[in-house]
Amino acid sequence: MNKELEQAIMAAGDLPTIPVVAMKVMQLLESENATADELAKIVASDPAVAARVLKISNSSFYGCQRQIQSLSMAIVILGFTTLKSLVVAASVKQVYKPFGLTEQMLWEHSFGAGLAARIIASKTRLANEEEAFLAGLFHDIGKTIMNSLDRDKFQLVMQKCYNDGIPFDAAEKSIYPFSHDEVGAYVIKKWNFPDALFTTIMQHHKLEFTPADDDYLIKLTAVVNLADQFCRKLGIGTRDPEETLLPAQSKAAELANLSEVQIAELLDTFSEAYEKDRQAFA
Repeated sequence: MNKELEQAIMAAGDLPTIPVVAMKVMQLLESENATADELAKIVASDPAVAARVLKISNSSFYGCQRQIQSLSMAIVILGFTTLKSLVVAASVKQVYKPFGLTEQMLWEHSFGAGLAARIIASKTRLANEEEAFLAGLFHDIGKTIMNSLDRDKFQLVMQKCYNDGIPFDAAEKSIYPFSHDEVGAYVIKKWNFPDALFTTIMQHHKLEFTPADDDYLIKLTAVVNLADQFCRKLGIGTRDPEETLLPAQSKAAELANLSEVQIAELLDTFSEAYEKDRQAFA
C-alpha cells in the first residue's frame, strides 16, 4: 500500500468531506439511546437529502407494501441501519457535483453498484445487505476524488479510455502513480468509515487474498466486484455496455461460489429493478 499517498490524503485540506447530514446520522446511531425522532430531525435539516431518502425508500429495492410518506414512517418500516445507508447515499451525492457528463456517469455507476451489491447480498446471504450497499456505493469514490482535485488530469484518463479504447486501469497507470482503489480506500479511512469498507475498496479489482484473510471480507469484496461487473455489462455509468463481459467466469464468482445460473438470475433481477426505478436514483 502506498504510504506516501495515505499521508498525503490524511493531510490534505482540500479533499471533499463527508457531508454533514451523513456524519451526524452516523454519530447519532453510534449511541444506544438514539431515537427515531432525533434521526428524523437530522435528516429533515437538509430537504434535498430528505426528499431523496423518501424517493429511494419507495423504490422496488426496498419492497415496501405501502407508500412511505414521511421520514418517521421510513425509520419505523426500514429500520435505523437501512435508513443510515440511504442517508449516506442521498447526502454523499453532493461530492459528485458539479454535474457534467463525467460526474453523472460516475454517480450512476456508483449508485448502480451499490444497489446491485445489495441485491446480490440479499439473495445470496454472502454479506450484510447494507454493508454491501455502502461498499458498492463507494467502490469507485477514488475516481470522483481524483476528478474533483484535478479535473483536467482525470479527463486525460477518460479520453484514453473513450478515444483510444484503452482499459481504465491501463489509462490510469499511464497518468497517475497510484490507483483509484488506493485513493478511495484512504479517503474512506479519513471519513472514519469501518475498516471493512477500507479493505473492500482497496481490493475490489485485485481480489488478492490469502487463506488467512477473513472469509466475510473476501465474500463482501467479491459481491462488490460482481456488482461492478453487472453495471459495466449493462452500461450503467459507462458510455457503452460491455456485452462480452462474463461475470460468471470471473474470480469474484469463484470466490463467492456462485454458479452461472445464479449469476444470470442475479443479473436479471438487478437489471429489472434498476430499469423500473432508475429515476429514483438519478
